[in-house]
Amino acid sequence: MNSAVCLHNATVLTGLSTMEDCAVYVKNGKIAEIYSEQRFKNRTFSSKVKIIDVGKAYVLPGLIDTHIHGIGGFCTDDASQKSILKMSEMLAQFGITSFIPTISATPEPEIYDKIKAVLHAMGKEHGARILGIHLEGPFLSPERVGAQDVAGISPVDLAYMKRLYKACKGHLINMTVAPELKNMREVALYANEKGIVLQAGHTNATYAQMVEGMQANIMHSTHIFNAMRPLHHREPGTVGAILTHPEISCEIIGDGVHVNPNLIHLLLKSKPLSQLVLISDSLKYAQTAIPDDIDLYFDQCFKRKSDDTICGSGITTLDGFRNLVSYGIPPEKVIRMAAANPARIMNQTDVGLLLPGKRADIIVLDKDLNLIHTLIGGKFIKEN
Repeated sequence: MNSAVCLHNATVLTGLSTMEDCAVYVKNGKIAEIYSEQRFKNRTFSSKVKIIDVGKAYVLPGLIDTHIHGIGGFCTDDASQKSILKMSEMLAQFGITSFIPTISATPEPEIYDKIKAVLHAMGKEHGARILGIHLEGPFLSPERVGAQDVAGISPVDLAYMKRLYKACKGHLINMTVAPELKNMREVALYANEKGIVLQAGHTNATYAQMVEGMQANIMHSTHIFNAMRPLHHREPGTVGAILTHPEISCEIIGDGVHVNPNLIHLLLKSKPLSQLVLISDSLKYAQTAIPDDIDLYFDQCFKRKSDDTICGSGITTLDGFRNLVSYGIPPEKVIRMAAANPARIMNQTDVGLLLPGKRADIIVLDKDLNLIHTLIGGKFIKEN
């Protein structure tokens, strides 16, 4: 592995701006410099520096998936360190350089086994880096269960919240909650104290209840339009609050099924670009075959055989990136949704942007958005 790399003749999308004919110099796992192609040609490099002409391809920040359950036959429900590490390896092959494994609503004490599996995997990754843990529950609305396990849903309980926080050993990054539930304000204030990002999801909150949640700093939202009270012209509901309050950020599943492409364009018109986060919400059997004995089938997304309930996606964040570009959204906007925004909202200051001093998590895509290279911490994980 080279400690120094220079990717030149590139179209660099930093996550904030677009720079044509540029070079990105990586040294000791960090982005050392970004400069013009002319400056690159006038510079002398050590023989130890790996020089790569990317042929006008895009050089972008590595993708960050902040809501993912599984991929390739592995998932957080396996409660296995091996499964989490396999997810890490596979995600890197799709340009995802960081992720937050998502643990769905699970009863005590089983939820602690899933948390331990993620914690034991952290620091042992050979692919995408594990940033921490996302708990999608247990404080969710019984009226908006979606594909969650009803047995894992719990009334809001501060003592339970404290047990979950302790189990995560400081690595609980974000948590999906229903703002309207009794005692949620108390839990939200505790979460704020601990630096946990709360996001409204699996919720039946009215518009007024969402505003109350905002007052307690529930300012992010889980897979908008899905498993939440919809927009109504007399009761704007959860969706109405998200659409009309620019300060609330929201996740978007980019498979074209969970959110119609026209509504993604509506979001871009009604909300600041900085508040949109592209996620996969992918399940265990994403990118692999579904065993016959599993109550799932795939039709653009995963659905239960028993009742046709949509359960999650089969895409990667890279698939979502390509989909959004195919809907007419420029790549420089999509990369903000897939890297810069999730990093900022989840308080991950060392990733998400191509800027000097940032961690060298980088992907290279050709103009047809085929993945050419993945670098994580300056090391090539995927190289064509």
